[in-house]
Amino acid sequence: MRRLSTLAALLLSTTALISHAESPTAALERSFDAAIDPAEMGSWLKTMSAEPNHVGSPHDKANAEMELALFKQWGWDAHIEVFDVLYPTPISETLEVTGAHPYKLKLTEPAVPGDESSKFFKSGLPAYVAYQGDGDVTAPAVYVNYGMPADYDQLERMGISVKGKIVITRYGKGWRGLKPKLAQDHGAAGCIIYSDPRDDGYAVDEAYPNGPARPAEGLQRGSVVDMTLYPGDPLTPGIGATKDAKRLSREQAPTILKIPTLPISWGEAQHLLATLDGPVAPRAWMGNVPLTYHVGGNGTPIHLAVKSDWSLKPLYNVVATLKGSEFPDQWVLRGNHRDGWVFGATDPLSGQISLMEEAKAFGALAKQGWKPKRTLVYLSWDGEEPGLLGSTEWVEQHADELREKTVLYLNSDSNSRGFLRAEGNHSLRHLVASVASDVIDPETNVSVEERLRGRAQVDAAEPGAGDGIKEAAHAAAEGRDMPIGAMGSGSDYSAFLQHIGVASIDLGYGGEGESGGVYHSDYDDFAHHSRFVDPGFTYAAVLAKTAGHMMLRVADADLPVNHYADFADQVGTYLDEVKRLAKSKRDTAETQAKLLQGNLYRLADDPTKPSARPTALKPVPQFDFHPLEEAAEHLKKSAQAYDTALASKGASLPAATKGELTKLTIATEEAMTADAGLPGRPWFRNLVYAPGRFTGYGAKTLPGVREAIEEERWDDATAYIGLTAQALQRYADKLDEGVSLITKG
Repeated sequence: MRRLSTLAALLLSTTALISHAESPTAALERSFDAAIDPAEMGSWLKTMSAEPNHVGSPHDKANAEMELALFKQWGWDAHIEVFDVLYPTPISETLEVTGAHPYKLKLTEPAVPGDESSKFFKSGLPAYVAYQGDGDVTAPAVYVNYGMPADYDQLERMGISVKGKIVITRYGKGWRGLKPKLAQDHGAAGCIIYSDPRDDGYAVDEAYPNGPARPAEGLQRGSVVDMTLYPGDPLTPGIGATKDAKRLSREQAPTILKIPTLPISWGEAQHLLATLDGPVAPRAWMGNVPLTYHVGGNGTPIHLAVKSDWSLKPLYNVVATLKGSEFPDQWVLRGNHRDGWVFGATDPLSGQISLMEEAKAFGALAKQGWKPKRTLVYLSWDGEEPGLLGSTEWVEQHADELREKTVLYLNSDSNSRGFLRAEGNHSLRHLVASVASDVIDPETNVSVEERLRGRAQVDAAEPGAGDGIKEAAHAAAEGRDMPIGAMGSGSDYSAFLQHIGVASIDLGYGGEGESGGVYHSDYDDFAHHSRFVDPGFTYAAVLAKTAGHMMLRVADADLPVNHYADFADQVGTYLDEVKRLAKSKRDTAETQAKLLQGNLYRLADDPTKPSARPTALKPVPQFDFHPLEEAAEHLKKSAQAYDTALASKGASLPAATKGELTKLTIATEEAMTADAGLPGRPWFRNLVYAPGRFTGYGAKTLPGVREAIEEERWDDATAYIGLTAQALQRYADKLDEGVSLITKG
């Protein structure tokens, strides 16, 4: 009650403030910020992370119902939308060393004295990865480092096969789901993934509970569904998983893996690594488990067995709406997921409490008389962790309406102390920068944008700084907007951006609060988060202000917030990268051919160790990039013309024309999608931004062309040069329409 009185006083003073040169938006943002309460967010986090929150758990549903009640209390029109999805849960898991010295590995995590969440460890999931393939296998093991394509190339050179073996791989350097997928593709019978202390344990920092890093018994759960084909319910690709939806059988679903897979801790992994024979692993493959790493292949057999319950489970998405006063059919969407692998304090509830605080603040503003010009929709997703289930099913169910009405989808996920991280459509780069310039960092008392500028310039001065860091430093030094990243996958924006072509931004803070050591473990709980990740929940407040200001500016903007020249420049950069890739690939293939012809690999190999010739690379043709070059040039000219026209004439346009321009931005961003989708994965329709087929979360830009060249699919490369050029031409044509609309007034 006291907080509302303070807010009311601020709102009553808004008129006077505006008269002293404060803009209406700035006054509203100041009132919005006054409602942000870190202590309140901390209280919500403690309640919501008190018990395990995996899909189907009682507490996950209880949190949805709690949020629904709060949204209604704050004045939002809210409901829960339910989907029924295939979500496997463990029935039994076994992992043991056989032979003369048998050992049964522990697949749970021990409680931590003084940590209140420990009493709920038994009701959480054990060591488990969703959508692995149930099975019971006994075979020798092979250590494959991070289990990425380059590691299998190295094994090939060493003359070692994983066919019929159980692969042991460590987390890192690539998305978890690629590890068993690549093992399966190479003929392995099973896969074990462990967390090496070199990557997130005692070699990085003090282990929990003394510090934030992963303890010896800590293990990382997760999903291994092949999301690079399509996210969401494996049985209903492209359609919402409603009760009456037509479903594939489990055997027909291509995203479900075929081999049994389990995650384990490094404390238990050392028992497996100790059984490996064969040559000593390459130096770069050595971790920090205290033993000498061998590659294996013919050592003591390991027994791996997994059995799951493959029934449908309900998802509970909370959907809350604050209707727009002028453009109710133009929507600004904000989402964060709610489910976790266990308690999920950092991942995802640290972002969820910011979303809730924003909704509370907007509700308070509305009760005092403010109404957004465009409709705000706040979304609490369920089922993100197993494969972006809740958001994907909702988007697939409402795709046509969302394509027509959505101006922006703003996403967040985990959040911690540190620096702003932003990814998204590059036409929205200036929006991010303008908000970041007005939000104060609580540790330095400068704007979060200024802090980013400082870090970029310091990082660029370090030896070995990459091109991206140097470009950020140049932007910082020259006073230009700081770069934002391209979006791959791994959170709930994927269906919006990459399936239906909705402009999207993903936001979060981090780099100082340490959460990686408890990622997807029992130890990602309130005690760890409040000690090591965001003490005082100050960065939960910073995220709420950052996201809230973006939502407010887009919802109430008279004119589009997009700066299309930023997008055109970025496309030009991506095109240059793809052309260099083709040349580099051609040079590499020609060099390797000479080495193979001269039998030089045999001369270079150590004759006392097993080795084999590498697989010959295909000769790389000369590609005709002219269609893409012409499209990029058209885009550049059209973007500059649009930005110039809007800046000079936009403010004087009639209100109806301004509204039409915003509608046009929706169609413009969708123009980079194509019905054909990407080769072999048509669900992904965006021809500029996509997750990589062999990077998982990592982005691939101009993906139809780039990945075809990387994977030696020359016909696809040629075809997607044409298709991508057509998409960019469509995008430029929409900008030309905008120029005409502005000119006519």
